Amino acid sequence: MNGSNRSMHPSCREKPPLAIDIILKLDIFGIILYSVLTFMAAVSMLLFIEECIYIYRKVPSHKKSVIIWVNGAAPVIGTMSCLGMWVPRATMFTDMTSACYFAIVVFKFLIMMVEEVGGDEAFLRRATKHKLKISTGPCCCCCLCLPHVDITRRTLFLLKLGSFQFAILKIVFTVLSIVLWTNGTFDLADLNITGAAIWINPFVGILTIIALWPVAIMFMHLRLALRTLKIIPKYAMYQLVLILSQLQTAIINILALNGTIACAPPFSAAARGYMMSQQLLILEMFIITLVTRLLYRRYYDPLPVEHNDKENTKMVMIPDSP
Repeated sequence: MNGSNRSMHPSCREKPPLAIDIILKLDIFGIILYSVLTFMAAVSMLLFIEECIYIYRKVPSHKKSVIIWVNGAAPVIGTMSCLGMWVPRATMFTDMTSACYFAIVVFKFLIMMVEEVGGDEAFLRRATKHKLKISTGPCCCCCLCLPHVDITRRTLFLLKLGSFQFAILKIVFTVLSIVLWTNGTFDLADLNITGAAIWINPFVGILTIIALWPVAIMFMHLRLALRTLKIIPKYAMYQLVLILSQLQTAIINILALNGTIACAPPFSAAARGYMMSQQLLILEMFIITLVTRLLYRRYYDPLPVEHNDKENTKMVMIPDSP
């Protein structure tokens, strides 16, 4: 054990390197890799800006804001990952920024589905003879015995509140984490019971699951009604961003903290894990940006008016009284 400690490179025990140290130590492969990834992140953001201009000009006013927010998930995460790649010591802050933005996107995606139907009033009119099936993921996919819920203004409010709480509380806990970090009491690598991260991160995870549930409920009940608007591939891209930016990053970071990912000077094992995560996200978010551009770059015609019981949704019909 002592021999292995003596042979360990000093940088494996140090903080992540400064940006200038990375630049000075880049070889030919590193220069090409960093250049290509930076180009991808820049193109993603330029495409997003151009898409914002298109949406502002072509999309009805009540849909502009939510569609822009949802479109920005991949470009923003890719850009933040690029900053974290060049400035490794800022990775915690870039990840937190991406997570806060996506927390808002979760709420905006639910609002977008309602707006695609025509807004709150149109959704309630179309859902008069239906009930919501709430036994869906990620919370209650196995609880088939749960009762169906009447679709009322209160139900719609609770669905929105379930996602909105995550957008607010995620920002609150992010600010709290930064404050605790400046005080030296928040460290992502500190897994002791007395550390702040071991308490904050699981609680945020619970809030995330609660926020995803209303979105899943709304999607399951409107996926057929909105199929002409390509809501299924849009939802797939939204879920893919969630999995890659949250689950993939968490898995890589855990592997790095456990020592599965080896130290590679000038990066420690943890810093190298963060670096790998940032580089993968830049590539993945670039591809998702191209796909979402194809899905959202169009003008949506109004949905057809519902006629009697022919609403093409997965909502549960309320039988007429005799």
